[in-house]
Amino acid sequence: MKITMKYALIGCGRISPNHIVAAQKNHLDIVAICDLEPHNMRDKVVKFKLPPTVKCYTDYREMLEKEKPELVAIATESGKHAQIALDCMTIGHANLIIEKPIALSLADADRIIETAKKEKLKVCACHQNRFNKSIQKIREAVEMERFGRMFYGTAHIRWARDYEYYSRAKWRGTWEQDGGALMNQCIHNIDLLRWMMGDEIDCVVGMTDRLKHNYIEAEDLGIALIQFKNGAYGIIEGTTNVYPSNLEETLYLFGEKGTVKAGGSSVNVIEEWRFADVLDNPEEVKAQFHENPPNVYGYGHTPLYADVVEAIEQDRAPYVDAEAGKRALELVLAIYQSAASGEMVKLPMESCATTDFSGRF
Repeated sequence: MKITMKYALIGCGRISPNHIVAAQKNHLDIVAICDLEPHNMRDKVVKFKLPPTVKCYTDYREMLEKEKPELVAIATESGKHAQIALDCMTIGHANLIIEKPIALSLADADRIIETAKKEKLKVCACHQNRFNKSIQKIREAVEMERFGRMFYGTAHIRWARDYEYYSRAKWRGTWEQDGGALMNQCIHNIDLLRWMMGDEIDCVVGMTDRLKHNYIEAEDLGIALIQFKNGAYGIIEGTTNVYPSNLEETLYLFGEKGTVKAGGSSVNVIEEWRFADVLDNPEEVKAQFHENPPNVYGYGHTPLYADVVEAIEQDRAPYVDAEAGKRALELVLAIYQSAASGEMVKLPMESCATTDFSGRF
């Protein structure tokens, strides 16, 4: 299999193994990895048997200038995504895969989108759960209009994060570099709900609180009601307070002629499949579109990478483009804004950032 293009990874922390494996499986030429902590890079070189030609950098700008990668993945703390992305495009003229969230402010998300257009580069927001077998099957039903009129959908993220998790990386749970449960742990399912329900939102009402984790700045519980422009409704419930460990991540869709539930650790299992058109056997669908990944990150990074490579080669938009990343970000920020103001928030929002909520709790 031919090597397709030069690739580099910035950020060698918790999620980096998924990116390295996806790059390897897509036969990318991994030319460099970058992290502020050399031991993080040494660990990945050994664990994934990276060849001696792979260079290790602590300065990503130096890496861009020397290695000139065609595709860069950004997997640093969330608050650094935007500046690194802009530098990668302007200094390195590199296409991008940006871990979620794409940025922590709408202004930065817009800058990423505008710069990509100006430089004629592809930017993918890494919402890899869109590539779950279960989610692809559900999306097919949405696009075929099998649900009829969509009534409402719900996203539940019932997870656990403890002191050890937050203490391993001081940026977690801060307004400047992260946000709380909704922005970090729940944004994948929030993205799926918005995508499945028609994307266009009229208004949001949200409530957030910090009930357990008094050592972080942001929320560990978020609840929201959404009214979509097509008349459908959405409900979001996200928390990191579940005892004693992760319970579930579920997505429900309720329509005039269809009901679907995706569950499992990261919406990778179809648990309910009911349609008036009886085009397929529900039990067969549930058996066929069922994955059991080793962790909540699932198997989606590898097909996401394949799509981005193809998007670059065919000069088309990635399946999950920067605009999709902005929409997921906007919905979380709208919930934050509503919770802080006690008022309904209309979309689209003109401006908002996680740092607007510093001192909230």
